[in-house]
Amino acid sequence: MNINELTSYKNNDKIIDLKGWVDTVRHHGGLLFFDLRDPDTTIQVVTDKPDDFSDIKNEFYISINGTLTKRDPENINKESTLGEYEIALESLTIISSSKTLPFQIEDNIDVDEVIRLKYRYLDLRRKSMKRNMLAGSETFKAIREYMNTSGINELDTPTLIKSTPEGAKDFIVPSRKSKGKFYALPQSPQMYKQLFMLSGMQNYYQIAKCYRDEDSRKDRQPEFTQLDIEMLNGNPESVQKLIEDTVKFVLKNVYQEKITEPFEKLSYDEAIDKYGTDKPDLRIKNTIENFTDIFVN
Repeated sequence: MNINELTSYKNNDKIIDLKGWVDTVRHHGGLLFFDLRDPDTTIQVVTDKPDDFSDIKNEFYISINGTLTKRDPENINKESTLGEYEIALESLTIISSSKTLPFQIEDNIDVDEVIRLKYRYLDLRRKSMKRNMLAGSETFKAIREYMNTSGINELDTPTLIKSTPEGAKDFIVPSRKSKGKFYALPQSPQMYKQLFMLSGMQNYYQIAKCYRDEDSRKDRQPEFTQLDIEMLNGNPESVQKLIEDTVKFVLKNVYQEKITEPFEKLSYDEAIDKYGTDKPDLRIKNTIENFTDIFVN
């Protein structure tokens, strides 16, 4: 069973075969406390027989039996769904033990990125990292929900293609069947989505993996994911409305953020004149002012 199932349990109910990771072991005056963590939440476990369970350590994966009990009012953890309860431990089975951790599984730790990437499976157990990963998943779900209800078809495109002229170098993959020839990984699905439109498809979208063999920049990585859309008989107004409505839907349903409408619009010329770029950061209030007229005779 998982920890969230305990929300339907009552005080003094028996808990059988509850599984999770050991998190934050604490010894206090003849009592042993630890949090049991699963992918969704945590609950505190306590025993007055610490010597019987002295071999457990952080990140052991275990199964426990015990009794659900209410905590004293002053000890309730208001930040946890099950913070008013704890489990009085009766028995414990170690399913998988853990070696000494290369770093602690907690947020706001200062750990070299190389070590974090080496032990990626541990890094992703931290709440902040897990939250980031799940936010990406929920974002994709929300995009698909809005696009599908808007009558736009999700179509797939190949990732082994013939090299096409794009703005960067291709990653290449040697062909086993054709010696001396190579596939390219797509920099974008541009050619294929245009083929869809030529074939008579009405609307198209794809959450596409793209690859560019170039140095990383703040807005480009060797591998990245982008939302591609193609619309039959589209115009600037209809495309802008679709993108704006999609962004509003995602931010409201995934991040609980409401966007002020209407979106501010700048022409290309206005953006260049005021900010010197066609991708201005509107949080920067200082703009370019042209004083050429002062110097005209």
